[in-house]
Amino acid sequence: MTAAVAPIDHASRAARPERRPFDPDTRIWADTGLITFSLTAGSAFLLQTMEPSIAAVVDEHSTFRTDPLGRAFRSIASVMMWIYGGDEALAEADRLRVMHASLNTTDAHGVKHQALSSGPWAWVLHTAIHAFTEGNRYFSTEKLTEADKESYYQEVVQLMRNFSVAPKEIPATYAEWEPWFQDQVENHLVATTVAEDYLRVIRKIAPPKQVPAPLRPVWRAATTPIGKLQYFFTVGTTPEIIREKLGLTWTESDERTLRALGWIIGRTVPVLPERIRYFPIAYEARRLERDRARLRKIIDLRPM
Repeated sequence: MTAAVAPIDHASRAARPERRPFDPDTRIWADTGLITFSLTAGSAFLLQTMEPSIAAVVDEHSTFRTDPLGRAFRSIASVMMWIYGGDEALAEADRLRVMHASLNTTDAHGVKHQALSSGPWAWVLHTAIHAFTEGNRYFSTEKLTEADKESYYQEVVQLMRNFSVAPKEIPATYAEWEPWFQDQVENHLVATTVAEDYLRVIRKIAPPKQVPAPLRPVWRAATTPIGKLQYFFTVGTTPEIIREKLGLTWTESDERTLRALGWIIGRTVPVLPERIRYFPIAYEARRLERDRARLRKIIDLRPM
């Protein structure tokens, strides 16, 4: 059944906020840098590879097949810059827009696709909202309220502004976004060879070129469990209708296993040392903010 989607009323909205870096007191700052980000990043990318224009551009230009680890590390580092880079966060957004400006292609049916078309460009960031809410549902002990979801959504709206996403692509509230997102999933996303290839790539992680041939069996033995787990998390946190479109199997037993693993992860990650709990850029940004706060305190207490 197609979700009923109310038209987006842009005329009645207040003016969108200007481009600006994120403050340390935002939820997006607190949560994006956690290592659990990687558990739902696969679902977000899978949803991206099922958007026709993104799939066409990724098919021709992405290195995810030939350099999956390098591509993953670069993507994670870039996302960390969006949130923790300060003024350089805006420069990173501009760098990506410039880089994608030339990533255009024509598919087998003669349809032209542009990476910076407003819908596909926005869709990349919309998938982050799904990844965040799914990550919270499975891998966190602090469940989101509707107010939490709205607050986080507005922070992602700010991220979209930083990436110069067209206002017409942004529902005003999380309550409007939910049926809009469901409609996109049901009626716009399609099964693609890029999505199928991505699932294959994450399941069997290819060794970097630097790994000598004699050591590749060792690499396969070490990474096979990791690949299977990443595939499991990706499929499990992907909407059911997407699994149906791709012909993916997900059983009640799988769901129970995912919830059990999520229960363990949700209670283990918060007690890990901060240096391990967060990706490096996020950790250093958080440490720097504490140093700044301490300096501010000393300055405020100085003799006058």
